[in-house]
Amino acid sequence: MTNRRTEILEELKSVVSGKTLDALIPPLIFVVTNSILGLRPAIALAMGTALLLSLIRLLRRQPLKYALGGLGGVALASAFALFAGRAENYFIPKILGSAFMVVLSLVSLIAGKPLAAWTSHLSRAWPVDWYWRRDVLPAYREVTWLWTGLFVMRLAIQVLLYLRGSAAQLAWANLLLGTPVTLGVLVVSYLYGQKRLHQLGGPGVREFTEGASPPWEGQTRGF
Repeated sequence: MTNRRTEILEELKSVVSGKTLDALIPPLIFVVTNSILGLRPAIALAMGTALLLSLIRLLRRQPLKYALGGLGGVALASAFALFAGRAENYFIPKILGSAFMVVLSLVSLIAGKPLAAWTSHLSRAWPVDWYWRRDVLPAYREVTWLWTGLFVMRLAIQVLLYLRGSAAQLAWANLLLGTPVTLGVLVVSYLYGQKRLHQLGGPGVREFTEGASPPWEGQTRGF
C-alpha cells in the first residue's frame, strides 16, 4: 500500500509543475480587482502579476516555456476582455481550450488512437506500437472516455457561466475544475489503467521491447 501511494505521488509530481501558480493566481487577481476597481485595473494587475511570476521564473532559471507560457496566456485573456469590454471574456481562451480538448479526445477515439495513449507516449517515450496492441489498447481507450467526460463537463459549465455573464463564478469554476479535479481524474486513470492492463494480459513495455514470449508479467509501473 505504501509503495503504491509513493508511486502515485511520484506520478503526480510530473503533472503539478511550475506552471500551476501561473494558471491560478492571475485569474483570481483579475476577478477580485474587477469587482472592486473595474475592468482596466483588473487587466493591469493580472498582467503585472503574470509578468512578475515570469521574471521570478527567469531569475530561478526555470524553463522559459513556463515563464512565457503563463504571461502569454494572461495577455491573450486580457485582450479578449479589453476588446469586448466584458470581464467574462477574460475566460474565453479557457472555454476554447476545453472545446479543443473535447474535439481532440473524440477524434482520437474515432481514429482508434486514444488521447491517453498519445499522452503517455509523449511523456514516457514508450514505443508507440506497444499502445496499439489488442491486449493494451482497450485500457487507454477506456481512460480516454473518462477524460472526455471531464472535458465535456468542464466545457458545459464554462459555457453556462459565460452566458450568465458571471466572471467571478467562471474564475472559481476554472479553479476547481482545473488542478483539483484533474489530479483526481489522473489518480483514477492511473489506478484503473494499471488494473485494466493486467486484466488484458498483455506484455509490459520492457517485455515488448525485448520480444519476450508469454506468459508475461505485464506493466508493473506507469500507465
